[in-house]
Amino acid sequence: MTCLQKYLLSVVLTGSLLSFAQFTPPAQAQVAYGSYVGVGPTFGLSNDAQVGGMIAFRYKLLKQPISFRAQALVGKSTAFVPTVSYDYPINWQTDAYLGAGLVLAGGHTPSPVGNRVGFALQPGIDYIVPNSNTVIFGNAIIGFDTYRNDGSAFALQGGVGLRF
Repeated sequence: MTCLQKYLLSVVLTGSLLSFAQFTPPAQAQVAYGSYVGVGPTFGLSNDAQVGGMIAFRYKLLKQPISFRAQALVGKSTAFVPTVSYDYPINWQTDAYLGAGLVLAGGHTPSPVGNRVGFALQPGIDYIVPNSNTVIFGNAIIGFDTYRNDGSAFALQGGVGLRF
């Protein structure tokens, strides 16, 4: 068998094998679908360390890796933190995200994230419990210049939510 014949035979065999094989693109995880409302504790770890409660809300834009989020943090005072987040899928049930928004707080008594309006970053993670409408979530809020004495705030939150 000549070199040309070997080459043609290998091309024909490879073409035959490829025509019988079905190629499907690899599965890719998508951002965890579903909006939710949840509750949990908050831990303000800055100037005036405090423990409080938190109500969280997430509205997921379908087919887009973006969510609108809002948290109300209640400690010695209350703060509202609305953010827009970019969600990155880790697997079918879990996504990590980074949100940017505002800390809306005021008054003399600090909340877990300060006592004045400022810019906020919110890294976090959502985990959807398989075969349920339950979400377990956790995040941090970093408030820039959200204390009246020009200090930044750092708070950790976690909780359980119900998807809708």
